[in-house]
Amino acid sequence: MPHQLSAFLDRRPTPDEARALARIEPGAGLDELVDVAGELRDRGHGNLVSYSRKVFLPLTHLCRDICHYCVFAQPPKKGEAAYMPLDTVLSQARLAAAAGCKEALFTLGDKPELRYKAAREGLAELGHESTLSYLREAAERVFSETGLLPHLNPGLMTAGDIERLRPVSPSMGIMLESVSLRLHEKGQAHYGCPDKVPHRRLETLRLAGEARVPFTSGILIGIGETREERIDALLAMRDLHDEYGHIQEVIVQNFRAKPETRMADAPEPTLEDLLWTIATARLVLGPEMHIQAPPNLSPGVLPQLIAAGIDDWGGVSPVTPDFVNPEAPWPHLERLAEETADAGKTLVERLTVYPEWALDGERWLDDGRGQSRAIRRLGGVRAAVLQRIDATGLPRTDEWSPGEQTPPPRDVLNAVTAPVARNGNGSGHGAVAGVSAPVLAILDRAGSGEDLTQDQIATLFRARGADFTAVCSAADAIRREVNGETVSYVVNRNINYTNVCYFKCQFCAFSKGKLSENLRGKPYDLELEEVMRRTVEAWQRGATEVCMQGGIHPDYTGETYLGICRAVKEAVPEIHVHAFSPLEVWQGAATLDMPLHDYLLLLKEAGLGTLPGTAAEILDDEIRAIICPDKLNTDQWLEVMETAHGVGYRTTATIMYGHVDGPRNWARHLLRLRDLQKRTRGFTEFVPLPFVHMEAPLYLKGRARKGPTFREAVLMHAVARLALHPWFENVQASWVKMGPEGVAACLRAGVNDLGGTLMNESITRAAGSEHGQELPPSEMEALIRSAGRVPRQRTTPYGTPPPERVETSFQAAELAAVLNTRTGPLRLVRPGLEADGS
Repeated sequence: MPHQLSAFLDRRPTPDEARALARIEPGAGLDELVDVAGELRDRGHGNLVSYSRKVFLPLTHLCRDICHYCVFAQPPKKGEAAYMPLDTVLSQARLAAAAGCKEALFTLGDKPELRYKAAREGLAELGHESTLSYLREAAERVFSETGLLPHLNPGLMTAGDIERLRPVSPSMGIMLESVSLRLHEKGQAHYGCPDKVPHRRLETLRLAGEARVPFTSGILIGIGETREERIDALLAMRDLHDEYGHIQEVIVQNFRAKPETRMADAPEPTLEDLLWTIATARLVLGPEMHIQAPPNLSPGVLPQLIAAGIDDWGGVSPVTPDFVNPEAPWPHLERLAEETADAGKTLVERLTVYPEWALDGERWLDDGRGQSRAIRRLGGVRAAVLQRIDATGLPRTDEWSPGEQTPPPRDVLNAVTAPVARNGNGSGHGAVAGVSAPVLAILDRAGSGEDLTQDQIATLFRARGADFTAVCSAADAIRREVNGETVSYVVNRNINYTNVCYFKCQFCAFSKGKLSENLRGKPYDLELEEVMRRTVEAWQRGATEVCMQGGIHPDYTGETYLGICRAVKEAVPEIHVHAFSPLEVWQGAATLDMPLHDYLLLLKEAGLGTLPGTAAEILDDEIRAIICPDKLNTDQWLEVMETAHGVGYRTTATIMYGHVDGPRNWARHLLRLRDLQKRTRGFTEFVPLPFVHMEAPLYLKGRARKGPTFREAVLMHAVARLALHPWFENVQASWVKMGPEGVAACLRAGVNDLGGTLMNESITRAAGSEHGQELPPSEMEALIRSAGRVPRQRTTPYGTPPPERVETSFQAAELAAVLNTRTGPLRLVRPGLEADGS
């Protein structure tokens, strides 16, 4: 059999082939089994090993079963409450939340009220008829009052039980333990345990699949079962998962003999037996399944468990013991991270619901409709999970969000600048301790100027730990090669001439009016005289550019934009006009029934100099259908840009990320920009714009994340530098969204430009940003110098401004108060919908 194991790198074993694995003995056969399992683990989960930071809440120790190995279940004791009081549940949950826990693990015996009068009386005092009813109340209170996400292990459940519990828990579980009926014979581990009968537990697993509940299960090894019976249990779970797709993890738990139990003297599984079981589970269940082994039950050998195929340590609590295995303390998280690193892996935190299910909340998580006001207010567990995760479905582990004053997480800041051990080839990333081989190969490819594929770019966006540091270092090496130590910026003024817009972009908190998502402030539409006044003031303060964009006002036509350009050039002929998103250009051309090419030429004659590459959002129509369905679609945005480049315009390119998108969408976006740039060479820079969530309709409706995490925001700049090299020379960071410390980090991860001083910033502030309206040249240059770089004032197309402009910019007077003219249709152009024929 061993010589055939490599075949299972490409397929799962059949049931007969799986059962044949039972014959593998310690030695060469086990070594090969472990090697194959480890390769499968890496294919499915890369270099990550996860854990959940949890609090253990034993709602009751009463149980109607009498498993011969268990110390969790206890008979009623005089003077002791049968159930943990709700006040105690909530106080422990609050302590856990304060300690950074995200999961509340509810453990309890199986239906003790069917056996014990004390349980029935205890439930009556609590106002409940069943243990599961009290569990429902406790889970709801913990969820709604502490923010912890409940994971419920209540034992056997009916379809009705699952339906009642699903709204208060993103995940549940039941240990299958074994499918061996022999274990129910007299003298065996499950004798006298009606709730451990295999077909009954499998039925609960099946019902959970029908109810679309992310579910945990597993096997308990060493309680008298044979290897073949373990494999049969794994195959049974595989069949259910193949049908429903709901088993998010399979636990391989090794029996530990405990004093005062009937199995106190039973032999425990050997390390070789545990490794065989983990490796066999990996082969049987395949590379994608999450396989867990509790770290507190195997101290000192954790790297070997990883090598055998596990990718998860389960729940680890910094505040409560393991009530099921009280003799085995949890490992300290720092020690767990060290032992994980010893196996060449990176320890990452997860939620109780695994990433694949968290990211597909529409299918797997309850939205709270029809539930209590407290649950509806949170948007159900679906919104609660979405707002706790990053783009890969793992939890946000700090409080930073774009636009807020919260300092960036220190660990990520340190990782950006951490030293990277380099080999002698001068590439800047080479052979690096702890960096995964796939990431190193991708960085080598990017460093040599070769095009990266979608999968390779997506891999870089998922980088963590040493991989993250290596990505930042490689991006900065390219930045140094292309741009040197200079960091550029432009003195400009933003003029947002109207915030009235008839589009319904779900990320936007700027637009106002009956046809938009009304949020903050009053609708306005600037008079041309005010546009001209602001332009003159900008010039007097040293600006070389006015950057102008606005909402799509229903009364605007292509003539409106031409008039704005002419007014600006009349006010200050020398100033550069950087204006109009591709959406505005498209709408302007459409309202005049004019081809894009011809309308762009008219704008050029009117004084337009360059175009901002906004309205790109995510250049992937599966995301645009969610966030901006009536806006330009991907092909239309690219068409405007290619046409603009064709008539001589230079433009910027942007991405607005961190809402409902992810690495695959980001990769597609970059590839589409890269491909257009190869044809036209028309883009001057790439500008990542992280989603600012605070006032965005999509977030307030519970349908978006809190913007990118700080790690993701830094990676967007770094990966863009790598993926767009050598076609894009400049990568810009937004100080309005990233803040000073965020900008400093990005300057060490591939960024060479900080955009404009702005003078007036409206759009990001409307979304809730706290980083101000202007960063004057003195402060801009101080920020650049603090990062060890050399500041350079530039023009819009990256030229050198006249010395008079630079000198004037450092002597600017205070801005006068702005005047936003209040506003009270013509044909409404919604190109995204029209392209679909709708």
